[in-house]
Amino acid sequence: MLRQAFSTSSRALRSAPRLSANTPLLRTQFQNAPAALSLRTAQPAVARWYSDAKEAPAEGEKAEAKEGAGEPDALAELKKSLEAKDAEARDWKDKCMRTVADFRNLQDRTQREVKTAREFAIQKFAKDLVESVDNLDRALTMVPAEKLAAKDEASQDLVNLYDGLKMTESILMQTLAKHGLERLSPEGEKFNPNEHEATFMAPQPDKENNFVFHVQQKGFKLNGRVLRAAKVGVVKNA
Repeated sequence: MLRQAFSTSSRALRSAPRLSANTPLLRTQFQNAPAALSLRTAQPAVARWYSDAKEAPAEGEKAEAKEGAGEPDALAELKKSLEAKDAEARDWKDKCMRTVADFRNLQDRTQREVKTAREFAIQKFAKDLVESVDNLDRALTMVPAEKLAAKDEASQDLVNLYDGLKMTESILMQTLAKHGLERLSPEGEKFNPNEHEATFMAPQPDKENNFVFHVQQKGFKLNGRVLRAAKVGVVKNA
């Protein structure tokens, strides 16, 4: 027992100088360790603080970027809607203008048709009437000029009858002229295919070519429109 006690005490005394020699090293290590730990702990805090400061502006920039991206989208939608409304307005304006033009054309066409119907309402009646006028004209042309120039009592009745028929014809033609019907007698005029119908052609040395030298049947016009073409003979010199 005593030997064990002495041996333990001697061992303790031997190890004591070693511990005293090693303690400064441990102290320096522990003294330096808190500084290192403090630096390590401080550095992440500073880095974390900088990272937070950098993230905040990034989020703001993203928000501004989103707002900036949203504004062009809204502006583009407004432009599209404005263009659509503008196109629709142009379309309705074009339709309105076309409708007004069609209505005016309809008015003009209706006025022309009414005027034409009024002017040529007696066309059929006039065609039937010109036959009677032709017969009256033939009756006057059948009277010889010699008997009209005679002064004897035998031909006086014929002269009076001729004068009466002539006055009747003149009054009838005046009445027809009031309604737009006029007679064509183109003798001595240049041949007009729109108003004349050439029934024959013959040489006439004392007349020019394509001139009317004989009227076989007189023509008529109703309000400027040819109702019946005049049948004529035309000069054609070889």
